[in-house]
Amino acid sequence: MAKKPTSRYYLVEAGLLPEIFLKVMEAKELLHTGECATVGEAAARVGISRSAFYKYRDGITAFQDLLGGRILTINVLLRDETGRLSELLGVFARCGANILTINQSLPSNGCAAVTISIETAGMNESAEMLIADLDRTPGVLKAEVLAG
Repeated sequence: MAKKPTSRYYLVEAGLLPEIFLKVMEAKELLHTGECATVGEAAARVGISRSAFYKYRDGITAFQDLLGGRILTINVLLRDETGRLSELLGVFARCGANILTINQSLPSNGCAAVTISIETAGMNESAEMLIADLDRTPGVLKAEVLAG
């Protein structure tokens, strides 16, 4: 009996991937967020065939999606302005993240470092999208995943 070959995995920067993989990921995100109700609709929207979607969908996953149900620790550099922390926490609430811990440094030079640990199981978007949302939030100078 022949031995089944073991799968091999690589972590590759998205810009190096062939366009089809990026489009499959885009279609998966449209389905996950509910922006598209069917595979056909999502595939058409990103400009690929349904068969291409089905061919590659199980072979590519966003790195952050592998962390589903896990704890992520995110560091945010936040301007020291009234209401900014509240706006920041609103982003986490809207995406369904369960905040486990919050630690804010004393402000220095008009900024404070905020470290937030979240549980990702209930999130309605990927961690990558959460970071993008945080980066667009007024008063946020930088957001990055520290651990998870």
